[in-house]
Amino acid sequence: MIGETKNMAIEIGKIADAKKGQDIVILDIRQISSFADYFVIASGTSTRHVKAIADEIEDQMKDKGFELNHKEGYDSGTWILMDYNTVIVHIFIEEQRSFYSIERVWRDATQLGIDI
Repeated sequence: MIGETKNMAIEIGKIADAKKGQDIVILDIRQISSFADYFVIASGTSTRHVKAIADEIEDQMKDKGFELNHKEGYDSGTWILMDYNTVIVHIFIEEQRSFYSIERVWRDATQLGIDI
């Protein structure tokens, strides 16, 4: 299961990358969180771009048999959170990402790349 969850996070990162997502980071939060195993964090250049990344992730993950548990922030498009239970996806416009600085808040997490 852990390997499957890690592969899921990496796959989501690759989908975001293919949709031209920027500064993609995967955080392994298993040792410091009880609600998820991984965060996938990416930026888009505009609200339209952020929504396009989220749509692509949702569509491709559904095709692979993974149902989205919950999604927030889609209407505003400045910070979309997608909950796949063990993997939480955060897609931001750059200003919001800098403001909330999730990587700093979760700095004790291990960072992974999508090329693993």
